Amino acid sequence: MTTPLYYQDAYLREFDAEVVGHAADGAVILDQTAFYPGGGGQPHDLGTLSADGQTWLVERLKKDGPAILHFVQGDPPPVGTRVHGVLDWDRRYALMRTHTALHCLCGMIWREYGAQVTGGNMEPGQARMDFEFERMQQELVREIEEKVNREVQLGRDVSSRILPRDEAFQIPDLIRTKINLLPPGITEVRVVEIEGLDLQADGGTHVRNTREVGTIRVVGYESKGRINKRLRIAVE
Repeated sequence: MTTPLYYQDAYLREFDAEVVGHAADGAVILDQTAFYPGGGGQPHDLGTLSADGQTWLVERLKKDGPAILHFVQGDPPPVGTRVHGVLDWDRRYALMRTHTALHCLCGMIWREYGAQVTGGNMEPGQARMDFEFERMQQELVREIEEKVNREVQLGRDVSSRILPRDEAFQIPDLIRTKINLLPPGITEVRVVEIEGLDLQADGGTHVRNTREVGTIRVVGYESKGRINKRLRIAVE
C-alpha cells in the first residue's frame, strides 16, 4: 500500500520514501508518495527519485489498487532503498490551478444555468469542459468568462474531506457529470468544496484559495452535439 501524501498536503514538493516493491513491469512501489498518479481528468505528475548519487526520472504513474506505480527511466532502485522524490513543481502547480479553475467554471455554470458536465480534460494551464447547453454563442461565452472570473477574485477557500459513500450521496448535486463515474465498490468519497460556490466528488489536487487560479480566459467554444457544447479555457 502506498500512502498518498498529496492528499495530506497538495503543496508538498519533495518527500522521502522507501521502495517496498516492484510491479511485474518494473515499476517502483513506494511506501508513500507525493506524486499524483492521475485520474478524474487530471494528468499524472512528473519528477525524479534519487538515492546514493543516482537519479531516476519518473516518466509515468498509475494507481493499481492500494499501490501507486512509479515508472522510472532505467533499472529501478532495489527494494529497501530509501529514495528522495522531487516533483516537477511548475507542472503540478499549473495543474492544481487549472483543476480549481474547472471547478469554479462548473460550479458557476451549474448555479447560473443549471447545465451538467458531459466531459472534460486538462493539461497544465489549459483545459476543456463540455456542458449540456442547447445554444452557445459569443455573447454567452463572454458572460460566462466574466462571471467565473468574478467568483475567482472573491478569494473563496478550497478544502477537501473524506465521507462515507452513503453520507456523501446525501449531498444534493454531488455528482455534476451526466453519468455517475463512481464505481459501486467505492465505500468512501473524497469531496472538494469551493466555499460558497461548488461541492463535488473529486480525486485531484487543488489550490487553497481561488485567487491562486489567476485569470480564466475562454479561448474557444464549439458544438459537440445538439445539446453538448465545449468550452476551452486557459489559465493566466
